Amino acid sequence: MNYQDLAITVTQLNNYIKEKIANDEFLKEIFIKGEISNFKHHYTGHLYFTLKDENCLVKCIMFKTYAQKLKFEPKDGAKVIIYGNVSVFERDGVYQIYAKIMEEDGIGSLYKEYEELKLKLEQEGLFKVEHKQKIPKLPKIVGVLTSQTGSVIRDIINVGTRRDPKVRIRLYPVPVQGEGAAIKIAEGIRYMNTNKLADVLIIARGGGSIEDLWPFNEEIVAREIYNSQIPIISAVGHETDFTIADFVADLRAPTPSAGAELAIPDREEIKQNINITKNRLKVALNKKIEMEKLRYQKCMASSIFKDPTRLFQDEYYRLDKNIKDLEKYIKNKKQEKESRFIEIIAKLDTLSPLKTLTRGYSLVEKSGKIIKNKKELKKDDIIDIRFSDGKQKVKVI
Repeated sequence: MNYQDLAITVTQLNNYIKEKIANDEFLKEIFIKGEISNFKHHYTGHLYFTLKDENCLVKCIMFKTYAQKLKFEPKDGAKVIIYGNVSVFERDGVYQIYAKIMEEDGIGSLYKEYEELKLKLEQEGLFKVEHKQKIPKLPKIVGVLTSQTGSVIRDIINVGTRRDPKVRIRLYPVPVQGEGAAIKIAEGIRYMNTNKLADVLIIARGGGSIEDLWPFNEEIVAREIYNSQIPIISAVGHETDFTIADFVADLRAPTPSAGAELAIPDREEIKQNINITKNRLKVALNKKIEMEKLRYQKCMASSIFKDPTRLFQDEYYRLDKNIKDLEKYIKNKKQEKESRFIEIIAKLDTLSPLKTLTRGYSLVEKSGKIIKNKKELKKDDIIDIRFSDGKQKVKVI
């Protein structure tokens, strides 16, 4: 038997299956419900996603024409009801649903669990900015918690060694999806902290569905991140993916490669910045020196430096004037006091009993006491008689 005559091409097979499905009346107009996963809003405006239930999944696409009519923003975890038709994408031999209408049908169980835990941790303060630690500017050791296989660790190593060949990257391998992954991630964070094995930690994995990223939405991981003494960068999924780890971490990176860039500074860039700063300081210092030289020259050209005696000439003049004023004041006061003294002496002289003696009067004294009447004397008393020109002792008879 010649099998070559019987064999058909892959294209023929895919065309046949596509025709079969296209002619099936049941599949021309179908309502189907499920939970969105792996959602992607393409830059063309088309929507690509997977619709799943507990056991199975099917790929879906909604073209821009229909997507513009949606009354809500589809996202991973959302439960929806879709109206459309089933067809085959010939190139890949994959059947998918071409959605024309999409309505919300509640929130997926995982997404609901995510929102509940997020609200709980937020109310407890695990997301507060004031608790977040600063990422060290020049780390010597960067710890990485991710799978030891795959592109994530290679990307981080490539970025890290390119930015700073001297930095050490220490990998703690952990599963990043599946059952038990959250426990292993939490254990890794605790181990790195207990043994102080890094200056900063990157928790990383590539993109995926909400189920794939779920270990990073577990409470055990969130609390271990919060309790970490080592600053942590969460670099989980793509830029549009947000996990609870992102909210608790000290810093969120949109991708693992970006996480490496945030953790590891570019050594050459630092050198360039240092050189730029060095040159700026040099220019500024030279300008300062030139300004000070000009200031010095201006000062030295000033008349006050040419003839410094001018500084105290005015003070000398003021001092001389004050001395003259003071001497004049003292002289006037002296003359005033002398005139007053002469006046008082004249008055005293006028009132002096000695002045009276010059006119022919005399004083009788006994034992230094002036005798005012004869009763104070008795016979044989020795007394003094004071004349204007002296005393004379006499005896009372």
